[in-house]
Amino acid sequence: MGRTRMHTDEIITDAELVRRLIAGQFPQWADLPINLVVSYGTDHDIYRLGDHLSARLPRIGWATEQAAKEAEWLPKLAPHLPLSLPVQVATGRPAEGYPFDWSVYEWLPGDNANGTLEDLSQAAVDLAAFVTALRQIDTTGAFPRPRGGRGGPLAEHDEQVRRSIARLGDRIDGAATTRSWEESLDAPAWHGDEVWLHGDLLPGNLLVVDGRLSAVIDFGGLNVGDPACDLQPAWNVFAGDSRRRYRSELDVDDASWLRGRGWALYQAVSGLAYYWDTNPGMIRQTSHALVEVLAESSP
Repeated sequence: MGRTRMHTDEIITDAELVRRLIAGQFPQWADLPINLVVSYGTDHDIYRLGDHLSARLPRIGWATEQAAKEAEWLPKLAPHLPLSLPVQVATGRPAEGYPFDWSVYEWLPGDNANGTLEDLSQAAVDLAAFVTALRQIDTTGAFPRPRGGRGGPLAEHDEQVRRSIARLGDRIDGAATTRSWEESLDAPAWHGDEVWLHGDLLPGNLLVVDGRLSAVIDFGGLNVGDPACDLQPAWNVFAGDSRRRYRSELDVDDASWLRGRGWALYQAVSGLAYYWDTNPGMIRQTSHALVEVLAESSP
């Protein structure tokens, strides 16, 4: 069996299922060892296949379009970016009782960015360079952003944020969280060009080799929109001097900073409310982000 059930209608996978899927559809890899990759990710189960490949299986219906998006867009974006991106090598089909398309990727080495970065200021420079390069890629032909997609107006998430705050009750400082959220909602809207953004630059989606950022993964939030969305690492990855360095490298104005902080708050309270009883790793990450956001908000 895979990881703890987090969604009422999710599909539970295990290594034996992956072995049958591989044997039936990609027999050239049938003899490779298969091992579950332990993480606090929420949408997919990842299995390492031998030394150089991984199988990625959606756990839930809403994640089933991500592989097709990555297959189309990551090869177009990767040549312009200073960090490595996932490389998809095969697409599997529903079989063996598993209902979704699934995919095989090249294995990217490294650990996630939870406590593995040796120099946070250098990491701020490296990640800002990635974000800057991503923003500069031509958006001609980009798919339309759906309502509620990353990089849209924060107001689209107002109902969810307030519902999450109410659900969390006294587990968080609801009054302070609401004030911070309203500060971000009141920030002037973005009126510049929409740009490419990753939309989910959390520690679990950043890979680190030898203490330094090496790759960015999980492009399920990829969209074209307000660049403030990719300021989330300021509160999820960085603090103090490294946070200021990240802001400086990206030359962020006050209104964009407030909107970016709103994106960090939205993800934090949504994750806390949804995963409180099922995903301790996600709760640690989102709790940390909310603490950092509230420490910076007006009293």
